[in-house]
Amino acid sequence: MNTLKKGDKVPNFTVNDQDGNPVSLSDYSGKKLVVFFYPAASTPGCTAEACNLRDNYSELQAQGYSLLGVSADTEKKQSNFRNKYEFPFPLLADTEKEVINTFGVWGPKKFMGREYDGIHRMTFLIDENGVVDQVIEKVKTKDHAAQILG
Repeated sequence: MNTLKKGDKVPNFTVNDQDGNPVSLSDYSGKKLVVFFYPAASTPGCTAEACNLRDNYSELQAQGYSLLGVSADTEKKQSNFRNKYEFPFPLLADTEKEVINTFGVWGPKKFMGREYDGIHRMTFLIDENGVVDQVIEKVKTKDHAAQILG
């Protein structure tokens, strides 16, 4: 895994959101951006994480942050996830793993003794110039907004 680090410039990307609209990094030029990667829509940990960000969305916005959620789920799965929990931020359907590979969050994982490749739950804070300001590698799903705001 070749993960982006603090100080790295994020390469531009364009991937569809849950409604099939193209979303690019360049759309957020001049803004602070939180890009959070999660393994799969509607699973318990991912739901807890995204709901925590939803519940603290106004505080994140007050700090100048826009949010983008990313997983390899289809547009339909992302749309169902977003609508069910009323997320106020877009979810990217990165089925080709373009953004996932750009940030370097795909790699070997272990779960219950089994090894497999998948998305590592990580969050990147990106500054107004498209540079990684912070990487949160150990995401606390139920208290993630505090990690970002802290």
